[in-house]
Amino acid sequence: MRLICLTLLIISGITDSRSEQYEVVGAAGPVFAVAGEDVILPCSVKSSISVVDMRVEWFRSDMKVNQLVHLYEDHVDRNTDQIQSYRGRTKLDHQELKRGEASLKLSSVRVSDEGLYKCFIQSRSWFDDATVNVSVEAIGRPPVITVDGFDHSGGLHLQCESEGWYPEPDLEWLNSEGVRLSSETTEKHRNTDRFSAKHTVTVYERDSKIHCRFKLKHHMLEALIITTSNMFNSWRTSVIMISVFVVLSVIAGILIAAFAHKYKEHIQLQNEHSELKSEKRRIQQDCDQLLQSLKTIIPKVNVILDADTAQPRLIVSDDGKQLKLGNTQTEGVDRGKDRFNYYLGVLGKEGFSSGCFYFEVQVTGRTEWDLGVTRESVKKGSIYLSPENGYWIVGRRDGGYRARDSSDYSLSLRVDPERISVFVDYEKGLVSFYDVKSSSHIYSYTDQSFKEKLYPFVSLGYSSNKDCTPLIICDDYEISEFTRSTEVKEDAIKRETAITRFEVGLRNKARKF
Repeated sequence: MRLICLTLLIISGITDSRSEQYEVVGAAGPVFAVAGEDVILPCSVKSSISVVDMRVEWFRSDMKVNQLVHLYEDHVDRNTDQIQSYRGRTKLDHQELKRGEASLKLSSVRVSDEGLYKCFIQSRSWFDDATVNVSVEAIGRPPVITVDGFDHSGGLHLQCESEGWYPEPDLEWLNSEGVRLSSETTEKHRNTDRFSAKHTVTVYERDSKIHCRFKLKHHMLEALIITTSNMFNSWRTSVIMISVFVVLSVIAGILIAAFAHKYKEHIQLQNEHSELKSEKRRIQQDCDQLLQSLKTIIPKVNVILDADTAQPRLIVSDDGKQLKLGNTQTEGVDRGKDRFNYYLGVLGKEGFSSGCFYFEVQVTGRTEWDLGVTRESVKKGSIYLSPENGYWIVGRRDGGYRARDSSDYSLSLRVDPERISVFVDYEKGLVSFYDVKSSSHIYSYTDQSFKEKLYPFVSLGYSSNKDCTPLIICDDYEISEFTRSTEVKEDAIKRETAITRFEVGLRNKARKF
């Protein structure tokens, strides 16, 4: 009897798990929005089951770092870590959540809102997401037509311009019969996030209606001018006056251009000389600092990962040396602890507040990772992993390598590293990364100010990374290869020699001038 009851319980558990699986769907095609108006980003559960008790997260998936747009969890909106530009402009209808509708209302659309959005819905044992592509159009000011003179044969030059468009508008001229006229010149400029444009045409039609149009995919604005016979009768007098003015302008322009060329060459030489001096000082400082660091006796530190800080879906090995991603939340995880909730990250158990320390991480086979150090009081929410927020890291994403300084800094590596070494000099404010196998320098954060304990940090990426290859903390250090590296010194010496030679040539050129 007990065996039968146990079998029924197991079958019931499997059935419940399968019944909780669902599919999240978004828009069938791009969602078009007009700047200044509101738009709905569609997202729903295909079987229309209630998502009131689930986690609903909207974020931008087209940025270098996924950033939070709106978060619903535990029956309330939690937008503490929301992108600043979306504050007060997003809304989920909590009543619609009962019908499986998780569509997001975005108010007062901006051009910067254009891009890819991801709707991520997670229950206790399942999750799925859908992507919504938002395309924004901004309608510019009504176009204005001006008369810009005549050509030598009496043709009337017309210029039409408008500003405030997004994306770039299509421009065209039409005569009174709707026949398209060939535009002679077209200029388009981008000011912040909008485009301004103007184009010109020469017409010979008298007493005719000429149309100027600015068009987007879904919108169009038009201006109209009527060419009269009086406009064409004044062109002869205008041609004579313009010819005299042009001759005088050419003479003055030649004199001004000759003087400006000499002055510009002199200023350019001064600027190049100043930039070379600054570059030379910076290279020397970097070289001295890195060489001094390489001479330091580097202590071996035993890094053990702290499972209590790990994101709930991460699995930390019993010895604290390996980190990998599970399919669902790890059983027995206490969500009340101070854990990472968006980044698939974990900290080391031991922190350091002085001296130098060094550890190595094996990244072989992983397509997405971040590693480095972070300060003790760091936030573990959806924030940008940068020194300003207490993270000094390098990482791999989308097939490329980058450092997370004040902005993303792309790294050009000759080979994919298999093992990364992290070296920290607390007093000097230095965090350096090296490829152990090739003994080559990857990136350094210099002149940092550390006031708290620093903890080792490793991460498998952001949110829904499905790469199952583990990150491994290495105990078999290869410090001898690291300390024997002279690549940084040789590279700095070569660069300094090249700069010195160019500086001598620059001084000789300045003497001739």
